Amino acid sequence: MPYRLSASLFLLLALLAPIAAEEIPPALTEYQGRTIAQTMHYLGAPWLIRESREREEDCTTMLKHLGLKPGMTACDMGCGNGFYSLKLAEAVGEQGKVLAVDIQPEMLRLLQARAEEAEITNIEKILGDVHDPKLPVGQVDLILCIDVYHEFSHPEQMLAAMRKSLKPTGRLVLVEFRAEDDNVPIKPLHKMSKEQVNKELTANGFRLARQFDGLPWQHMMFFARDDAPEEPPTKTEAPTQ
Repeated sequence: MPYRLSASLFLLLALLAPIAAEEIPPALTEYQGRTIAQTMHYLGAPWLIRESREREEDCTTMLKHLGLKPGMTACDMGCGNGFYSLKLAEAVGEQGKVLAVDIQPEMLRLLQARAEEAEITNIEKILGDVHDPKLPVGQVDLILCIDVYHEFSHPEQMLAAMRKSLKPTGRLVLVEFRAEDDNVPIKPLHKMSKEQVNKELTANGFRLARQFDGLPWQHMMFFARDDAPEEPPTKTEAPTQ
């Protein structure tokens, strides 16, 4: 009897294996006329905390324009070793939470070490899948994608999941190196134009709510769910086109 039970379980697992494999659609190499870039490997993580990053990207100004407040729930999508996760954690305070998502466990371990060193405890690490960030439904105030969206191998599934995780008034913020500017010293595959960003997100249930054009090398575009209330532009942010 034990042998027959074991064999039955083995057969069941064998039958279920193809179903599990089919849950993740094939990775795309192109989307909406754009070639998808390769994901940055964890061995390149030191580049994320390079000394020149503040000068090149004006991280302080970018963070200020996010509009984060104490108590909010923010997501650092493709968090890497936590360069921004730690800063977001400070912005939302002890009553807030940062959901740090990455598909590489090595990156999350690097983030954990940095958070422990800084004595920051309000970061929740999430090991996501290439098609699912595993975020809670309807609980996120802001999702920050810093130079990561262009690497998504499953953009439609990721955008659907992120949209589902946002509160009705939540925002998805994409910060991408400007493809329109040849002076930005980044490989073309890792740049995106405003037109391309807007085309892809509006096709997936988002609308451009506002944007900030004051960063040295990057676009900063705020997207709302397409069923969210309108948001008036501010003096420092360009209205939607």
